Amino acid sequence: MRIREIIVVEGRDDTNRVKEALDCDTFETNGSAITREKLERLKVLNKNRGIIVLTDPDYAGKRIRNIIERHIPTAKHAYISSKKAIDSKGKIGIEAASKEDIIFALEKCYTPASELKYDISNDLLIELGLVGGSLSKILREKLCEELNIEYTNGKQLLNKLNMYSISKEKLIETMKKIEDYV
Repeated sequence: MRIREIIVVEGRDDTNRVKEALDCDTFETNGSAITREKLERLKVLNKNRGIIVLTDPDYAGKRIRNIIERHIPTAKHAYISSKKAIDSKGKIGIEAASKEDIIFALEKCYTPASELKYDISNDLLIELGLVGGSLSKILREKLCEELNIEYTNGKQLLNKLNMYSISKEKLIETMKKIEDYV
């Protein structure tokens, strides 16, 4: 499978792993210190081909993702959960993910919405058991995995769902699938 967009990863090991999974070009940030020069290059790449951010599901990866999101709001974001990106020694990173999980993440990537759509309320999240219940964390983990978005706590879930323009209908439909497994 060939990917048109440039995949933004943290380092060489991530590039090697992603290229084992598919035919693509990558841009390596080389750690969480993203310089102004790198951001300018990413802006040009995004304008010309588009970029998909695929960083590690750890603090440094989230930091890189947030910086890029702030400066390039039209960048797409692909996620792999820390459960799926961990090696036998306990190191978390894209280089530890399976080829199938990398392909899945890139097929299910999101672009943050420029205008937020607020058809999901906090009351709905409570009603669905995603906030304030004894199983809320487990349900949020399953929801985020099913939607292929980065895991978030109860306070930030509403923002994340709205940011990616996930509709009320999509949320309810996904929760019905999850309830069948729980």
